Amino acid sequence: MRLDKYLGQNTNLSRSLAKKAISSGQISVNLECIKNTAFKVKMSDQVLYCGEPIVTLGHRYLMLNKPLGYICSTQDELHPSVLNLIDIDKPDRLHIVGRLDVDTTGLVLITDDGQWSHRITSPKRNCQKTYQVDLAETLNAALSRDIIERFKKGLLLKNEFKATLPAQLVIQSNQKVLLSIQEGRYHQVKRMFAAVGNHVEALHRVSIGAITLDTQLSEGEWRYLTEAEITSMN
Repeated sequence: MRLDKYLGQNTNLSRSLAKKAISSGQISVNLECIKNTAFKVKMSDQVLYCGEPIVTLGHRYLMLNKPLGYICSTQDELHPSVLNLIDIDKPDRLHIVGRLDVDTTGLVLITDDGQWSHRITSPKRNCQKTYQVDLAETLNAALSRDIIERFKKGLLLKNEFKATLPAQLVIQSNQKVLLSIQEGRYHQVKRMFAAVGNHVEALHRVSIGAITLDTQLSEGEWRYLTEAEITSMN
């Protein structure tokens, strides 16, 4: 990795300030002063900034309990980003894994490990996501059985030509269900219930793959993932 990029990723220096630090002789690699910004740094190298060793930042993996009113991106003039809720060094390196709509709450995964997030979001992986759904219309026993079977077989959504993958529906009460899906189509959960004549009043994601939202996290709170949670997505 280029020395200036290495400093940008592992210190509080911007790329321009990193270049100035290098050219002014404040950086040494393996005890040798380096003034070339394009100098290639290896993982085994010891890099010093003003005589102090730089500790390499490892990848970071977080879960957040998303509240209403926040978006899972950085560009929206009307709503704040969920990244505003994360008090962490170099938040600009983080990205959101599997987005939620502004009116949906629950589990959001955040990381700076692109390969890890790709394993979760890749359509080839069919990573299961489970949602708590509050419905507008009451489900009686016969209607519940019918919807369970239709979701299991796959639904053809409006303006689409390919049915959804099989989904698992668990009835909790006549207006509350748990839905597990393997895809991430646009507004998929809402459109699935619209296809069977119902309407989603509230939507809350409780799990992604083997990672379940920590019940100790209040809305807007976050924590680092455990090693077991991270490796469950490998």
